[in-house]
Amino acid sequence: MTRSTSSRTRLSPDERRAQLLDLGVRLLATRSVDELSIDLLAEEAGISRGLLYHYFGNKHAFHEAVVRRAADDLIEQTAPPTVGDPIERLLLSMTAYLDYVVANHEGYLSLVKGAAGGNETLREIYEEARSTLTDRIFREDAQGQLVPDTPASRLMVRAWAAMNEQLVLAWIEHPAGISRDDLVAMMAGSLPALVGVLPPTAPSTAPSTAPSTGSHSTPAERS
Repeated sequence: MTRSTSSRTRLSPDERRAQLLDLGVRLLATRSVDELSIDLLAEEAGISRGLLYHYFGNKHAFHEAVVRRAADDLIEQTAPPTVGDPIERLLLSMTAYLDYVVANHEGYLSLVKGAAGGNETLREIYEEARSTLTDRIFREDAQGQLVPDTPASRLMVRAWAAMNEQLVLAWIEHPAGISRDDLVAMMAGSLPALVGVLPPTAPSTAPSTAPSTGSHSTPAERS
């Protein structure tokens, strides 16, 4: 008789937690944070509720961990190329941003609404992600900066990021005959136009972090 040598791979606690977070992010793509329950994840993962509590402590900690992982995915997936024409890099990054929000609409929308509705944890995650996204605009490389790093331009870029978020969310609900490519062109093309109306000022000597709103550091759309 031949003895089977196959066995289920035993995961370390960190690997198991990461696996559960990945599953949570996938579920978050099609439901709000509030709909992402311990029971649902336990059923989808085929494990007990007690094991999930072991890894995450409580429902709120679980929600926070999943949303933070989703925000990290957004930042990673929208990272622009490190070389090339600045406008082309911006177009690629905005295309990735649009694709991410479309694919993860319910989870992204619940993050935006939760941050706007006063949920401190979601607001912190949202702000950290937004600052990371907008700070990328000011990265300097061989091709130079797309936008000069000044207090006025940082304020304008933050407003531009908020405008793009609303454009994408509104377009998903009511495309109004606007194509995906046209929407991306609108988002990317509006930045140079907005920067063009800024008053000339000396470059900022402050660290390259977006100004803070409230008690949390400002995040933005990594573009």
